[in-house]
Amino acid sequence: MALRILHTADWHLGQTFYEYDRTHEHRAFLEWLKKTLHDEAVDVMLICGDIFDVSNPSAASLSMFYNFLKETNRLLPDLQIISVAGNHDSAARLESPKMLLEIFNVHVSGLIPRTPEGGIDYTQLCIPLKNKNGKTEALCLTIPFLRQGDYPRVENVENIYSTGVAAVYRQAAGYAETIRAENQAIVATGHLHTLHAEISDDDKSERTIMGGIEFITASAFPESLSYVALGHIHKAQSIGGKENIRYSGSPLPMSFSEINYKHQVILLDVEDGAIGKITPLEVPVTIELLNVPRNAKSPAEVLNELEILPEATVDKTLAPYLQVKVLLGSPEPDLRNAIEKAIEKKHVKLARIDVQYEGKGVYEKGKIVSVDELQNLNPLDMLVQRYKSRFDAEMPEELKTLFGIAVEEMDAEESECQS
Repeated sequence: MALRILHTADWHLGQTFYEYDRTHEHRAFLEWLKKTLHDEAVDVMLICGDIFDVSNPSAASLSMFYNFLKETNRLLPDLQIISVAGNHDSAARLESPKMLLEIFNVHVSGLIPRTPEGGIDYTQLCIPLKNKNGKTEALCLTIPFLRQGDYPRVENVENIYSTGVAAVYRQAAGYAETIRAENQAIVATGHLHTLHAEISDDDKSERTIMGGIEFITASAFPESLSYVALGHIHKAQSIGGKENIRYSGSPLPMSFSEINYKHQVILLDVEDGAIGKITPLEVPVTIELLNVPRNAKSPAEVLNELEILPEATVDKTLAPYLQVKVLLGSPEPDLRNAIEKAIEKKHVKLARIDVQYEGKGVYEKGKIVSVDELQNLNPLDMLVQRYKSRFDAEMPEELKTLFGIAVEEMDAEESECQS
């Protein structure tokens, strides 16, 4: 009998969408997920990190997660749940109820276990996955997000992170190969950034750190791994041209840059040591994301398009999140008030105003400034450059004058304090 696995990640429970509470959306997703686990006769669910949006989640977010686990266990007592920590999660907090959760067939992996000698204890990271007949069809390497100190430090290499993480997967797969029986697959989890993974333009939650060097290549995963279930990147995709190395993506959009993503979970079968059909299951949209207009237009044109939006209903709980895209020649202080007035009785929730500026020239964005150049910039020069980068226009003289007055007053107060 085949082993059926559902791969999901990046729930970000507790996240607010431009200050709007998303509890209703998360609950709707978890209800859909619970039903899907039942209807698809899933044996194992892999949650590959970023269960919560912050490392110190609210009591409401914790309650939502644990209630989901409780209700799912009541509905499907034989379902195995493997949950690993992501970069947004607190590994220690996630593991704190570990022994209790194991009673409900939930395995949590947040901290890297160590042997008495200080090495990684792969015996604790390797979990058998069983089908409905109780037969072990696969071994799962429950590898969480790896922080500095979790992976071996390899000397004299160009990228310590990628080399160290690759070593963890190589050693974990090596251990699994020594204990697996014939026709048992090896599945691995991960929460990381892979080279060439497609990410959204402005989603900070999936950005790399350390100047963008924290990534690994698809070739870092050993060939003995039948499937690699990844989290961290919010767009569902396979990596390196390999269908068995995948991000499930986030079930809810985290920003307007994800408006065209197909948010989904991944369903796959394992039988006789091989991966069968891989099926994406699209998550139903609870609250729509809406761009008005589709491309930035002048304020007058924008207000005209807002006027034809549907009228508000009594309950705005399910009203679309609205992003208004405006093209300006110069800053307009009253813009937000005009937009809010235009949608006051419309069935939308204003989330963001995306202001773009008509440039008077090409500004060299992303230019690297040396320390010497930075030290030689006076405050006005820095403000002028910042204004130009933000608005793609020259800073008005009256603002320069006002800033100069403010600087003079600050200097005078500082001199008075020193005297």
